[in-house]
Amino acid sequence: MRLDIACIIDDDPIFTYLLSKKMNLLSFSDTLLVFKNGLEALKYLHPILESPEILPSVILLDLNMPVLDGWQFLDEFTKFKIDKKITVYIVSSSIDEADHERARSYKEVSHFYIKPITEKDLLGMLADVTEQHGK
Repeated sequence: MRLDIACIIDDDPIFTYLLSKKMNLLSFSDTLLVFKNGLEALKYLHPILESPEILPSVILLDLNMPVLDGWQFLDEFTKFKIDKKITVYIVSSSIDEADHERARSYKEVSHFYIKPITEKDLLGMLADVTEQHGK
């Protein structure tokens, strides 16, 4: 299974570069959107909410970012009325159990992955999204 559109929201350019390379090698998605913070992502997503064909199927979201962090992004994102299932994965270096617990409080968050992300993690995400989206 290959996704149409995937999205990474993370301020670490080395991490996003390496992750995008892994995703390309696995044919994870046809299109990959990368944003440096939650505000950039919201500014992109908000105007296209009524166009589900150009919304991502999956968002890989870091928690600790400048401008608008992952929690703030989630708080705004959950207010959107979206006609497409978008699976959100937290991708963070945080091992704080409070972060994991907080992530579980969002129904939009499917799983919490601790960096670095492996090929196995990405393949698990693909399988999970395929199952969730009924493809």
